[in-house]
Amino acid sequence: MLCDFHTHTFLSDGSLSPIELIRRASHVGYRAIALTDHAGIGFLDRVVHEAAAECALSRDHWPILAIPGVELTHLPPAAIAESARRAKEQGALLVVVHGETIVEPVEKGTNKAALLCPDVDILAHPGLITMEEAEIAASNGIYLEISSRRGHSLTNGHVARMAEATGARLLLNSDAHDVADLLTTDTARSIAAGAGLDETQIDRMLITNVQDLIKKLPLKS
Repeated sequence: MLCDFHTHTFLSDGSLSPIELIRRASHVGYRAIALTDHAGIGFLDRVVHEAAAECALSRDHWPILAIPGVELTHLPPAAIAESARRAKEQGALLVVVHGETIVEPVEKGTNKAALLCPDVDILAHPGLITMEEAEIAASNGIYLEISSRRGHSLTNGHVARMAEATGARLLLNSDAHDVADLLTTDTARSIAAGAGLDETQIDRMLITNVQDLIKKLPLKS
């Protein structure tokens, strides 16, 4: 299953419209894709509503599970819980939080605030995540991201080690901003191997964890 739970369209800083990104992902063999454009509290509602409409249309016509979501980005840690709750209320089926990547000035405390929030599903590129934070992720069932994005991927090995030490679950995402960023199965497995995961761990991340996350989504039949 080629699935990706972290992508961007021109609703934030991506280059493609939501419907075009979904169509191109379907064309290259994706089984599922989440649209998770950057948002703060000011235009969160608009981003979620527009993504939800495009995802619903594509699910009706194409063999791809298109998931409306959002990536809460550069928020004060104290605002994450309320923003995540609001995103879910507005129709986001998946809430990603922009974690403490080492290549951006994300406020310290963002990782922990996200991992303590019941409405957060994925902590993206969490950088030099601590053992304590990884334990919270494991306890609360929040997925930690292995990223194929340049810069964010620099700490993939560390994230993988923290996850394996604590039992936290991993997902591999593209953080795609353009069609060239979309994954292939071979690329996904190579990135996972580069993070130090063995074949069993790779299968767990790319198959088992993906299936478990999809089962949790409140999709209408």
